[in-house]
Amino acid sequence: MARDLAFVLLVLAALAAFSSATKLTVHNLCPHPVWPLVTPNAGLPSISDNTARLDTNAILSLTFPSTFWAGRVAARTGCDDGTSPPRGCFTGDAPPSTVAQITVHDSGNLDLAAYSVSLVDGFNVPMVLSPQAIGGGQCPALGCAVDLNCDCSPDNRAAEGTACRGSAGYFKNRCPLTRTTPTDVEPVPQSCRAPGELKIILCQSSMLQCGAAAAEGADMVIRTVVADN
Repeated sequence: MARDLAFVLLVLAALAAFSSATKLTVHNLCPHPVWPLVTPNAGLPSISDNTARLDTNAILSLTFPSTFWAGRVAARTGCDDGTSPPRGCFTGDAPPSTVAQITVHDSGNLDLAAYSVSLVDGFNVPMVLSPQAIGGGQCPALGCAVDLNCDCSPDNRAAEGTACRGSAGYFKNRCPLTRTTPTDVEPVPQSCRAPGELKIILCQSSMLQCGAAAAEGADMVIRTVVADN
């Protein structure tokens, strides 16, 4: 009887893990407001009205569907507060911009999540994606905690220096835990199962500011991404 009860409890726990909602959290630690832009892939439901303004230390919390979902998250800057949804954003509406790519409940496997931070479209805001409340597997924190606008060459600067087109080599050298070409992958394994939350940190507290980056010189490389703020 005790063994049967233990089995039932195990099955119920597994079902709860499958059916429990996964949250998406965007935490802005930048010294300026950002307007998160969450875009689902074609044919998938929207999870945000994309009207939220996040001032410094503000948090946006959203919930993924309980079925397959995939999409992108970017951080818009310099948006016009007088419109809803915000328009006329200085960066983030279009490249160059830092983009988080997220898939949950992948291929019918309800507890599988996949994620990355892409610089294929360029860079505008330091971004780190960190799974929380992990159910199992390998769930590394990925992203770029460096202000890559600092050393961006004049020819590659955009939006008056608040974004950078850069090159794959420039981005990868400084932020190896990002994707910088369409076929690029991070040099760390990922098989993340049942994260209760996928947290995006913008301008995390350990990021290198322009002055610090300049002091390190042109060969400065960020080698560790901190999981949280």
